[in-house]
Amino acid sequence: MPLPAEIPVHYTEEDAGYVSVRPVVKQSFSLHELADMVVRVAGKNPSRVQKIFQSGGVIYNGYRYWWEGIPADLAEIQTLLIPFPEDDPSISFDQTKAVAAIFETGGGSQLHTVEIHRKESSQKRMLAKATPWEIVLTRSLAFPIRYEKYSHARRADLFRVSLPFDRAQSLLASMLQSARRRQRSRWSALRPPAAILFVVPR
Repeated sequence: MPLPAEIPVHYTEEDAGYVSVRPVVKQSFSLHELADMVVRVAGKNPSRVQKIFQSGGVIYNGYRYWWEGIPADLAEIQTLLIPFPEDDPSISFDQTKAVAAIFETGGGSQLHTVEIHRKESSQKRMLAKATPWEIVLTRSLAFPIRYEKYSHARRADLFRVSLPFDRAQSLLASMLQSARRRQRSRWSALRPPAAILFVVPR
C-alpha cells in the first residue's frame, strides 16, 4: 500500500508534561511536509523515521503533533528520504555565509550550549574596533575549522573549531568588551567555550 499523499495532523502547544488546555488545531500535511518535520527531529535515519511514522506522534519546536499511525516498510521510507540532504565533508567553511555560532562548554551530560546570532552580534559599542561577531570569527580562524555534519533541524552545515582555554577566555573577554550594554548583560554568564560550532545554511 503506497504512502498517503495527504495526512490529517492534529497539533497543540506542548505544556511540559501538564494536561494542556490550549486549543487543538487540525491541518492537512503533504507527505513531504510531514517527512520534513520528522527528519528535523530524527535526522535522515530511515529506521527512526519509520518508527515515528508508525507511532503517529512527534514533538517539534514546542508543539506536539499527532496523526493516525502510518504503516510503511523501510524501503518506502528510504525512497521518501532520498531528496533530503546528506552530510558533505567536501564543503569548505565560508565565513561570509555563517549565520550563528554555538558556544559549547562542559561535556557529556554537562554539555551546555549558547547560540550567538550573527545579526545581533554585528553591532558594536561606541569606539570599539570590531563587532563581537568579527571577534568570534577572527579568533576562531586562527585554529583549524573542520566539517561536523549537516543539521536537518537547522537546514545547515555545521563546522567545529576547538579552542584552548586561554584563547577561549581571551575571545570571550574581547567579545564582551566590544558588545553593547544589552548584549553584555545577556552574555555576562557565558563561560569560555571549549568549542564553537558555526552554522552555515545550505
